[in-house]
Amino acid sequence: MGRSAPDRASFDPTPFDAAPFDAVVLAGGRARRLGGADKPMVEVGGTALLDRVLDACAQAGAQRAIVVGPERPIAHAVTWVSEQPPGSGPAAALAAALESCAHDWVGVFAADLPFLDADTIHSLWITIEFAESAHDGAVVLDEDGREQWLAALYRRATLENAVARIGDDQLVGLPLRRLVGDLRLLHVKGRSRALMDCDTWEDVDSARRIADG
Repeated sequence: MGRSAPDRASFDPTPFDAAPFDAVVLAGGRARRLGGADKPMVEVGGTALLDRVLDACAQAGAQRAIVVGPERPIAHAVTWVSEQPPGSGPAAALAAALESCAHDWVGVFAADLPFLDADTIHSLWITIEFAESAHDGAVVLDEDGREQWLAALYRRATLENAVARIGDDQLVGLPLRRLVGDLRLLHVKGRSRALMDCDTWEDVDSARRIADG
């Protein structure tokens, strides 16, 4: 797996009363519905989508950020990694990122969530902190009650066990739900705007109108 050390100022987390965690942001993919544009670098409110997600992670107290995808000129210092082969899907991407994670908890987020915020990430921590049952993490639910696997906090050991159980050679093209769907995850109801993604140019236009007020 390729990796590179940060070459900018250190990732600067905002203090928050939670266990240390690493933020993993998946920024690969071919963005076919955007005509092949480099989606993580599409700007909303004058800031690239990837930087907006990294802003939320830093404000929520992430100790470091690992971005899976091609290196890009962004505002944050991150560790870059690549799944092998590149473009082999979110399960393979997450497995590649785990090699660079150092903490017991891993936040996993898509790079195209322009309105992901620290409050949403904090709500995952609050749910974990007050849980009365054994669990492997917490995941945000959308308005229809569907788990958003790319807006979640997971125990790193549990993810590593899931990868080992499936096997590296079976991860290519595997949907993320096949990797994490059987984990014991707590559910957090998310705000629709925090989960708004940008799969199409219509989505991007809507996000820009919201960001511009």
